[in-house]
Amino acid sequence: MKSEPIIWTISGADCSGGAGIAADIKTGHSLNVEVCHLITANTVQNSQQLFSVNPVATDILQQQVDALIIDKKPSVIKIGLLANKEQVLWLTDTLHILKQQLKQQLKQQLKPKPTQQNADLKIIYDPVGQASVGGSFSTFTTEDLKPLLPLIDVITPNLAEAKTLAEATRLTVTDSCGPKTLAQAIHELGPNTVIVKGGHAEEENEQCSQSKNCIDYCRHQLSNQANDFIEYQLKSTRINTSVSHGGGCSFASALSSFLAHGYLIRDAFTLSKAFINQGLAFYQSENDYYGAFTQLGWPEHPQNFPQICDEFSQTHNLLAPFKTLNLTKQTKLGLYVIVNSIDWLKKLLPLNLNIIQLRLKNIPAEELEAIIIEAVQLSKNYHTRLFINDYWQLAIKHGAYGVHIGQEDIQAADLNAINLAGLRLGISTHGCYEFLLAQQLRPSYLAIGAIFPTKTKDMTGQIQGLENLSQLLRLSTDIPIVAIGGITLQRAKRVMETGVDSIAVVTAITEAKNAEQAVEDFKTIVTVNK
Repeated sequence: MKSEPIIWTISGADCSGGAGIAADIKTGHSLNVEVCHLITANTVQNSQQLFSVNPVATDILQQQVDALIIDKKPSVIKIGLLANKEQVLWLTDTLHILKQQLKQQLKQQLKPKPTQQNADLKIIYDPVGQASVGGSFSTFTTEDLKPLLPLIDVITPNLAEAKTLAEATRLTVTDSCGPKTLAQAIHELGPNTVIVKGGHAEEENEQCSQSKNCIDYCRHQLSNQANDFIEYQLKSTRINTSVSHGGGCSFASALSSFLAHGYLIRDAFTLSKAFINQGLAFYQSENDYYGAFTQLGWPEHPQNFPQICDEFSQTHNLLAPFKTLNLTKQTKLGLYVIVNSIDWLKKLLPLNLNIIQLRLKNIPAEELEAIIIEAVQLSKNYHTRLFINDYWQLAIKHGAYGVHIGQEDIQAADLNAINLAGLRLGISTHGCYEFLLAQQLRPSYLAIGAIFPTKTKDMTGQIQGLENLSQLLRLSTDIPIVAIGGITLQRAKRVMETGVDSIAVVTAITEAKNAEQAVEDFKTIVTVNK
């Protein structure tokens, strides 16, 4: 039996069953994680009113930690309602100890390899302040929270909660302060990643209530350098429903669950938003009943996924679709071989492949252009589609069929120039955030990887596996999809059975004893699984 990741939720019990611990358990179980819970308070509330908050003593909470740490060690701890200052102080001390203990045990017992994902304990905090029916859950101040916040990996306030937190910084909070400004201020309090949820924006701003869209913003710090951060922004159609009690708790516990499964923050953020959209849409027409948010399991349907609307995507959202690969409905792209020299092109072009990529690395500038000129000329004698990796200016200049661009270079490339020149475009993606963003650019094909660990590139934290590949394929449009990374002859059949249009291989061909025979063996598998 495959063990599920373990998360702890430290939050309040909602007797009406919608929020707090109840939401966390239902969310975690629907997303295939094991949930252990520590109840910080028993609340008395219904759809009309919050009547009372009854804190649990910290010595009881500590006894539960001591019991659970023996055989239920968490990979993620999700924090919700904290009822008083005593609990904040206790939790601060406890998290300090837990992080150090688990890190030390991991080093000594598990000896994690460099490729191991999710090695450190992650702490997610949903700063519950007000009940959705009105009334405050807590008696402490934001000032009391300051010692705790540097221990937080991800904090997930809604807009009102973000403004309250930001007021504890040097920022003068006004109605005009947007999620980006608030997240920057909250980051100064210590959390590594700040996600400001946009679902309650209409309550803060009358103009927002007229908007058909909901914007969620994430600021993720990459290092201790102030300017070393990355932003993610998601846009979804606003879903009006009264069956939403516990939606905020469910978002944070979904995020915790996806992080426990090893997803990077950008993908956990995207999947969590899709999870929320899925639940809200389920009872979209029920607007007269105050009910609990519905947890429906892993999000898979494209209509529930948000649109990427960060600065890059907004700059390029007016691009015309790139030229297609001219494939018929009956023809898949098939085997995609990636090589690094003219000699390999001369060997493989006669083998009747649909597509080849020339990936040149560490070539002196004075030699680079001559190689690309020769490669383009060679390819014109065959029906094979030749893609040049990265060097889009030279690909345009010398009339290549297409250019392939990785995530490291896509923001620096002039996509409009590539498009206007009539070149096809292929884009590498690693996870659902990049996949959705690249799909919005409407390229000629999309590559998903690394499916398995690969010899050619360190893909730590970005190994997709077959299950994730299958999930991403459910989000695909009519753009051909290429699977890449660690695909051997033994693995090729399983990869093709997911429904991909192509498998890309490098060392499985270039390190084969007989490259020509290896190509034929791969082509046989690809043909059988069309």
